[in-house]
Amino acid sequence: MDLTQSSEHWQQMYSTRQEQELSWFEDAPNISLELLLTSQLDKDAPVLDIGGGASRLADALLDRGFTQPTVLDISEAALEKSKLRLANRASQVRWITADITRWEPDREYRAWHDRAVFHFFTEEEQRLAYRSALEKALTPGGVVVIGTFALDGPERCSGLPVRRYSPETLTAELGRSFSLATVRMVDHVTPAGKMQRFQFSRFVRK
Repeated sequence: MDLTQSSEHWQQMYSTRQEQELSWFEDAPNISLELLLTSQLDKDAPVLDIGGGASRLADALLDRGFTQPTVLDISEAALEKSKLRLANRASQVRWITADITRWEPDREYRAWHDRAVFHFFTEEEQRLAYRSALEKALTPGGVVVIGTFALDGPERCSGLPVRRYSPETLTAELGRSFSLATVRMVDHVTPAGKMQRFQFSRFVRK
């Protein structure tokens, strides 16, 4: 399945299952938050969460005083779950329904976060489109945090094939404009009790 044409796939995934039934569910985005906070971002720094959907990252950023979080996801159903959870705080977040490989940013961001979207792009054309959006959206000196399945992680997720990475191969994909700053290897335990090996890499745009 081509992810650029799979909004129905993700709509169905979020519409027919509870969040806690999804393999990528986590109560708190601790690793993501750690890597963003160690970047010494100002609280008014615009932070973009790619594929943030029903993630708790926007909640955590608001809890810590960040004033400009944006969440982008291909699934409107996923975003609606977060809006309902945040209730009256939802208005403090900018919500964007879009496929990142077709998205044209209308502003600049100081931080770009992606937990488990990039590894779905198995075609080079998709990865080039993703990188183009990243380069258009992120300011010089901006921070990029990307989590993907590690080299010994799963080969598929949610019925779709994935492309696994080491920090080094991910660095090569992003290109010379991004400098690798921090790496975290993470064992994520799914709600079903299965272990998935992730790598999280933090980059700084030169």
